Amino acid sequence: MSAARTIRLRPGADLEGFREAVRRLVHDGVAPEAVAWVEGDAPSLFPDEPPPGGAAPALALPRAVAALVPPVVMHRDPERYGLLHRLVGRVAGGERHLAEVASDPLVHRLALMRKAVGRDLHKMHAFLRFRRAGATTSGRERFAAWFEPEHHILAEAAPFFAARFPSFDWSILTPDGSAHWDGARLRFGPPGRREDVPEHDAFEAGWTGYYASTFNPARTNLAAMRAEMPKKYWHNLPETAAIPGLVREAGMRVGRMIERAPEAPVKRVPARALAAMVAQEPASLDALNAIIRASEPLVPGATQAVLGEGPLGARIAFVGEQPGDQEDLQGRPFVGPAGRLLSAALREAGIDREQSYLTNAVKHFKFEARGKRRIHQKPTAGEVAHYRWWLDRELAFVAPRLVVALGATAVLALTRRQVPITRARGPSDLGGKPYRGFVTVHPSYLLRLPDEARGDAYAGFVDDLRRAAALAAEPVPSAAPV
Repeated sequence: MSAARTIRLRPGADLEGFREAVRRLVHDGVAPEAVAWVEGDAPSLFPDEPPPGGAAPALALPRAVAALVPPVVMHRDPERYGLLHRLVGRVAGGERHLAEVASDPLVHRLALMRKAVGRDLHKMHAFLRFRRAGATTSGRERFAAWFEPEHHILAEAAPFFAARFPSFDWSILTPDGSAHWDGARLRFGPPGRREDVPEHDAFEAGWTGYYASTFNPARTNLAAMRAEMPKKYWHNLPETAAIPGLVREAGMRVGRMIERAPEAPVKRVPARALAAMVAQEPASLDALNAIIRASEPLVPGATQAVLGEGPLGARIAFVGEQPGDQEDLQGRPFVGPAGRLLSAALREAGIDREQSYLTNAVKHFKFEARGKRRIHQKPTAGEVAHYRWWLDRELAFVAPRLVVALGATAVLALTRRQVPITRARGPSDLGGKPYRGFVTVHPSYLLRLPDEARGDAYAGFVDDLRRAAALAAEPVPSAAPV
């Protein structure tokens, strides 16, 4: 039996350190019982493993094993590295399907650890609350949050918040470390202190009121509430201050709901609202936008109308389908994942986004709530028709040379016809409009493709944009409709 040795890793989740160490241990035939895994400066009874002379050969592990290692490394159990070493050693020794044997005690224990880490990530995504913490030296708003994760999940969880809140600076402080976002870069630092995060901010009163307004007294279930929102997180959640009062009043509110006579739902009459808008005849794009801002969304739930963005007289205007989740929150078109992909494609095609006009056929975000997520729903033909008046006048004020329809909904809004994109793709007659037309896919279509197909589809999209730019640069023929 080889001499016992100590493998010293960084505190927390040292995935790379573990990978390098376990490759060398398996290559050298070192048994798991002969290894002490130590984090940081913790003492050990055995001598430390000397620095490696070179990289150990890579291990060809089954996918199920490779997927199990990263979340288990994030677990706080001090035995996690030793357990994983035992798993990898058995697999390398010939038990290739070990990770699929759920009844094996080692596999069962590691699966429970992975499940605990996944649950901790879900809780952090759901129960972390940012509070306003002043401004940066450049004048940008800054927010901070305190969270106490059960496991070493900060590095795994932080990119979720960078994608969810990309437009302001924030810091997440935990007892193990900190994460900081400056609008462009995510970096990690030393542990923080709870007192470095403000106790309250002005937004919380409104958020607590919203939470109270959505509380359904008829479905009050304290056991289920505690299971979904454990009390250990309550001190970081402003809305929990309202829960005791809401629970006390639940019975009385249910009684009032039962006594109240049923009311027929109020039917929306978009045509009437549209007639009122048309009668206003705005004289400028600003006046048109004022009408849009003041109008009620066709579908409830949208935060605000998302208006077009870009200069009047832009050579090219891009028309998408409708705002998404990020667009609805920020009030700007094409700032979510599809918008970032569009921006990248525009750069490759040589089109300046700042000199183009970007808008949508539908001006409000239509979605379906699934838990805490807002899932995009495709607008109906009737909803597209409701917004067509706005789109027509918007483009009349912008007066572009070329309008690029991104996807089938944009084509329907511009032409009143439902046409398959595969058949209409390329230069297109948009129905006697005073500008040329071009049809291509919506960038969100590319995001839905499997990885192996996305590269070619993206290259085709960029090629479409280059063709559109060349068409927009051509002089408008004198016979073009005016």
